[in-house]
Parts: sequence; C-alpha cells; structure tokens
Amino acid sequence: MRRRELLLGAAGAATAAVVMSTPGSAAILGQDDVRARFAQVVRDGQRADDALNPLGLARRGERPIGDLFVDPLSDAYAAKLEQNKRGELRALAAIDRAALPPGDQIAYDVFRYQAEKALEDIDSGVFAIRRMAPLNASFGLHVEFPDYMSSASGFDTVQDYEDRLVQLDGFTGFMTATVARLRQGMAAGYYQPRIVVRNVLGQVEAFLSLPVDQSPLYSPVTRFPDAIGAADRTRLEAAYRQAVEQRAYPAYALWRDFLRDEYLPHATEGAGLWAMKDGARVYASDLVRHTTTTMAAEEIHRVGLKEVASIREEMEGARRAAGFQGDLSAFFEHVRTEPSFYYTKPADLIAHFERIEAKVWQKMPELFSRRPKAAFEVRPLPALGDQRGTGYYRPGPPDASQPGVLYFNMAMLNTRPIPTLETLALHEGVPGHHYQISLVQEDASLPDLLRFRLAPATAYSEGWGLYAESLGKDLGLFTDPYQWFGHLDMEMLRAVRLVVDTGLHALRWDRQQAIDYMLANTSMAERDVAVEIDRYITNAGQACAYKIGELKIQELRQRSEQAQGTAFDIRRFHDQILDTGALPLDVLEAKIDRWLSEA
Repeated sequence: MRRRELLLGAAGAATAAVVMSTPGSAAILGQDDVRARFAQVVRDGQRADDALNPLGLARRGERPIGDLFVDPLSDAYAAKLEQNKRGELRALAAIDRAALPPGDQIAYDVFRYQAEKALEDIDSGVFAIRRMAPLNASFGLHVEFPDYMSSASGFDTVQDYEDRLVQLDGFTGFMTATVARLRQGMAAGYYQPRIVVRNVLGQVEAFLSLPVDQSPLYSPVTRFPDAIGAADRTRLEAAYRQAVEQRAYPAYALWRDFLRDEYLPHATEGAGLWAMKDGARVYASDLVRHTTTTMAAEEIHRVGLKEVASIREEMEGARRAAGFQGDLSAFFEHVRTEPSFYYTKPADLIAHFERIEAKVWQKMPELFSRRPKAAFEVRPLPALGDQRGTGYYRPGPPDASQPGVLYFNMAMLNTRPIPTLETLALHEGVPGHHYQISLVQEDASLPDLLRFRLAPATAYSEGWGLYAESLGKDLGLFTDPYQWFGHLDMEMLRAVRLVVDTGLHALRWDRQQAIDYMLANTSMAERDVAVEIDRYITNAGQACAYKIGELKIQELRQRSEQAQGTAFDIRRFHDQILDTGALPLDVLEAKIDRWLSEA
C-alpha cells in the first residue's frame, strides 16, 4: 500500500484528465467520482470533529474553526457529536467501498470504525455515564489545560494572547459545570473510586497553593515575545491576573470544597469499575476502545499471566548474566535501592536521553527507510509534578517547527532506574512514539483522519511503542546485562498491566493487591508502582493496549517473514505498519494480509 494511493483529493481532477483517452476510462472516471465523494465526506467529518476540539487544533498549530473553547461535558457537545457521527455513517452508506482503491478502503474502514464506536457508546448509555463520572487524575482537563497554557508554542501575537484568555474563561466555566455534572451523577447513583477523588483533590490543592505569579495559567504573560509592545504587555498581564485570581482560582476552590465535603464521603471503596453502578458495561467499552478488539477482561487477564511467566524466565537469565547471587526478588530490590542506578539532576537525565538517541540513529537506516524532520526533546513536566505520573509524550506541530517532547516528571528521578532509560527512549522517542507520529504528521498526502486521529487506536500507537523497544539490540542498545534487564523490566510492566487492570476493574482486586502483584514482578519503586496503579484505576483499559497491540504487531511480522522467506525486508514491513497512521488492529491486520497477497 503506497501513501500516494490515499485520498488524493484535488489530484483526482488531474488523473481524470489523463485517463479520458485511455481504454476503460469510464470505469476509472467512475472510481475517481467515488473517491472525490468519499474524500469530501472525510473532510466534512474532520472539520466537524475539529470544531469540537479547538485545543487539539491549537496544539497542531492551527486556529480553531468555531468556538475557541468547547466544554466536552456540555449537552451541546453531546448533541453535536451524535449528530456528526450519525451523519458520517449515512454519508458512508452512500459510498461504494468496493469501488475505492485499497488505500482509500483503509481510510474508509477507520472512518467507519470511529463513527460506529462513538455511536455504540452513545446508544448504550455508556457515554452518558462517563459524563456523570468525569474525574480523571491522569488526563483530566484540570491538569491538561494548565499544561496547554504552559506551552511556549502558540503565543506569538497579541491575538494569540487574546484567544487564550477566551479559552481560559471557557475552561473556568467548564470547571464549574463539572461540579454540576458530578452532582447529576450522584443523584443517579454514579460515584467514582475514593482513590481517584483523593488524587484529584490533591492536584487541586497543589494548584491552589501556587501564587498567581507561579501559576501555569498565568505563565503566558511571563514570557512575551519581543514583537508584543509594552502597552499590550501591561494590559494583558492585568487581564490574565484578573482571570486567574477572580475566576480560575475560585473554580479550583469550588472543586476542592465540593470533592472534599460532598463527593468524597460517598465515593466507592472499591478501586475498580466493578464497584460503580453499571461499571461492568463501562469497562467492557473501555477495553474495546483501547485495544480495538473484542477480547473480554478474563481473556486479557489470562494472556497477561502467560506473558508474566515467560518474561520472568528471561529476567532470571539477565540476573545470572549480571552475576547477582540472590534470587529475583533480591535483584529487584537491588535495582530499586542502588544509588548509582539513579540520577539526581534533571540535566544529567536529559543528557543521557540525548546520548541514547544519537546512538540509535546510527543504526536506524538498517531497519527503517525514512526519517522525520521534527526533533525530539526531553523536558521537565510543566506543572504539579509531585501530584502526577511519570510523564507523557506530546508531538509538535505537523510542520516540524517545534520538537516532539517527552515531558518527564523530574520529581520522580529517584524512581526511574538508569537501566530502563534505553528502553524508555526507544518507546517515547525513536523509533517509538516520536518517530511514528512525526512521520505521519509530516506526510501531507495522508488525510487528517489518519495523520492526527490517535484516540481510537491506542493499541496501535502504544503497541508500536512497545514493539519499538524490542528493536533495541538491533539498534545497538542493551549491550550489558543491566540494560537488558531494564528492557525486560519495562516489558514486564506492560505484561503486568494486563493482569492488574483487568484484576482491578473486572475481578474485584483491591488497590493493595494490584500494588503487591506489580512489586512482586518488577523492580519498580513502591511510590512509582502506586502512581501506576492509580493511573490504571482512573483510566481503565488504557494500560491493556500496550501488550495487546505489540503482540499483534509481532504476530504480523512473523506472518510476513514466513510468507516472504528470503525476500522479507524489515524496512518494507515497517513502512507497511507505519505509513497509514494509527489503525484499529483489525484494519492493520487486513492491510498486512493484502500486502502479503500482492507481494
């Protein structure tokens, strides 16, 4: 499948002019007409989605096409989303998929998958339940929006500052509306776990403890570009201070008082969704959404147990190769507590990542045929590090004018062993998330549908990150037993996730049981483990995507090697996996099978 086959758009007119004098031109012109109509359906759908996600557009370096801020919990958002998705399916039904070329069929399948899954949640009532229980300590807007405001990109003109001020007002309105939505959930009997409420409450209290001058919401006016003059600076500083002091801080205080006094006393003791009303239905939907499979929780749990047992055997080999005399539990404790395995200065950690990336690029041409333009950087997590997880990767804009960034929680340096950093760099940087996402974003021949829509394909994106880790030896890494153990330790983390996520949300495990299982099977520090487990509690199902996706990619590679024999080229295989963006696993598998049949 070649990228140029995908939604050529305006190029279709040029194609028609060429083929008019060729035999069979009527059939080709018919296909061009179908392609043009399908391309328009996709463009309309993307524009409708973008109108509901102005912050996502801003992160891509684009101006919103509608309101500057859209409340994702509002009735207007829900109604518009449903209207959009039903309209998309009606439009797709009028398109003859079989008349499209193979590349467009991939886009068709992804577009239909996204619309169908969104409507399944709406029609089943799961979407409404999530709106009444919206607290998320990992990726809630109460932490994501301050990160967005902390970003240096997108603040170039006076109008940019004015727009962000409007968005700040919209955000504070969202904060107030969320309390009303939570009260609606309480009245209907929907309560989230107590640990989620406590973690969110801790984040809110930490935010309120910051002086206004140190607030991430105020930070834009502490770094004006030179092009903005003194008068505008003075006016904007006053406007931002007023917005933060008089609207944002009171909104956070409202959350604090409500969560502490009204919600927390009634929150569920059970850590998983099983303890929430209709939680089993919500979790089943979460697993479908993140794994893009129909695997039940019990099946995923069994896969996890099998993977854990297999990786433990490899860990034993790494322990012996390192010359460690104690058992595996003692080896875990050694890695947790040996001071030489941890950096104490952020600059040292960042320099280590830079050395790893430079080494990896020397071998990349042996496995990959392309290189993205965007640079990769590691930076400290912008806000509330002591209240958050390890960090996250954030891609830069499609024009590569800004780097993709791994935001690392520097408050957790003493829980991130140096032997795991090579693996982490492969996953988050090259050839993992940064490499995969940058290649796709920079490919203007792809529709936005495939360039930017990652949410419906977590198993692909995180599965690719985990698969990228497995390439470490081929890329010149894991040359000593401790680095190899660090790789196995990270792989074990993803296998353990299958066990603990399903255990917490379906098999009625309590939080401590999940913590104990992870401590028994990884070298992670206890605080790091607790942070991980709380992430799985607040973001059910997402942790299962990594290993499920990686196992599928490994399966497809083995199938390709067997089918092509000596003709197998790892670079061509990687092109096939990467060149159409993040796909649901069934769509990815169908693509590879078609490629093999045509080889």
